[in-house]
Amino acid sequence: MAEKVTADKDKKAEGGTTLRERLRVPVGGPVDLSRHDAAATPGGPDGKAAGKAATARIGEQLAGLQERLWAAGTAGDRRRVLLVLQGMDTSGKGGTVEHVIGRLNPAGCRITAFRAPTAEERAHPFLWRVEKALPLPGELGVFDRSHYEDVLVARVRDLAPRAVIDSRYERINRFERSLADDGVTLIKCFLHISYDEQRRRLLKRLDSPDKRWKFAPSDIDDRALWPAYQEAYDRALERCGTSYAPWYLVPADHKWYRDWAVSTLLLEHLRELDPRNPEADFDVAECRKRLLRQS
Repeated sequence: MAEKVTADKDKKAEGGTTLRERLRVPVGGPVDLSRHDAAATPGGPDGKAAGKAATARIGEQLAGLQERLWAAGTAGDRRRVLLVLQGMDTSGKGGTVEHVIGRLNPAGCRITAFRAPTAEERAHPFLWRVEKALPLPGELGVFDRSHYEDVLVARVRDLAPRAVIDSRYERINRFERSLADDGVTLIKCFLHISYDEQRRRLLKRLDSPDKRWKFAPSDIDDRALWPAYQEAYDRALERCGTSYAPWYLVPADHKWYRDWAVSTLLLEHLRELDPRNPEADFDVAECRKRLLRQS
């Protein structure tokens, strides 16, 4: 097996290195997930307890920035953020939504979990249902799975001719280019879980009555297709990683690191956007006087 890429602990001390730089999948080169350690914690805090504490602190900062983004949207700022979460079953897409997005104001969030397409959705082009779920100006949108299912599951399960699937990569790139041009900041995270860790998590679901609702026998069927899914992800990360919508490879064997990493990626992007609260379009002093005059 190829030598795994693990976290370089010395890089934690390097000034100016952002997590975006560490986790970004290089654009234009080949991708081989087998070379990336799903249990690595690049740039992360020192252990689970420190990671959870850091994520909580980041959540407070994210809440303030998200509120400013939402406020700016009410005043005509068209910018918005779309967080795309992809990964194998049990990689933590739903957990990330719960532990990261759950700290934010739901009024400014638009969360969509994509499942197998309905009959109506199958009657339209594959991007149709995705376009309907896009965040509005000022919103933080989150996709639990996404348009990438149509080049992942569709490829592995032979749900469409190979030529049709191959044409979708460029359609996705054009789609994401149009989003970026329209003020959408795309943060695409591949939650990278190992084969052994997935088995542990599936067994935990089976063994916990309150978690069995998350399990389906088809999960075992998909697990048997692990090599094909890894190859499909390699191709998607390679062909749809661009300067305007790069992929971030987030090691996900440690849940605390996954949550910290996605929180940090969101924080870095929102800080760069630097949304501002709109100025009041009324006389603040006069309104204050009127309120004070009321008994």
